[in-house]
Amino acid sequence: MTLSMHSASVAVLDNGVRALINIIGKAKAHCEAKKIDPDALTQSRLYPDMFPFWRQVCLVSDHAKGAPSRLAGVDVPSWPDTERSFDELLARLEKTRAYLKEFPAERLAGSDTRTITMKLGGQDVSMPGDQYLFTSALPNFFFHLTTAYNILREGGVDVGKRDFLGRT
Repeated sequence: MTLSMHSASVAVLDNGVRALINIIGKAKAHCEAKKIDPDALTQSRLYPDMFPFWRQVCLVSDHAKGAPSRLAGVDVPSWPDTERSFDELLARLEKTRAYLKEFPAERLAGSDTRTITMKLGGQDVSMPGDQYLFTSALPNFFFHLTTAYNILREGGVDVGKRDFLGRT
């Protein structure tokens, strides 16, 4: 079986972003039903030295748009991280999904061997596209997606594994 870089990147990233959109929808409904100020969740964090929920969502978006951009050899768009409310975060995630649609399979053809260079710890690090995808892009994307999910779960939002996997 041959696995395309598109299937391993854009399809996976889009599924995760779509799942987070659904999860945030459940968080909004939770706040409305329980009469909770949404800022209590959007500003929440798992530990004082970690980013709050809203920033985790922005990082999910950043990693989702960064991976296919780097694999295609184009500049990663820079979006200011100004979203704080659920509605603003949802709009950013929808914008992210629209951006992912700009990367059909043929645009990523051969990207497994394209050299990806990025700054890590202030130093340039280069690696082939497949190594970048599997050891940096996807792990970072899922780290922030998981953290966003966990913040909402810890905040009492009724979400589960099926939501995280995008199967609801």
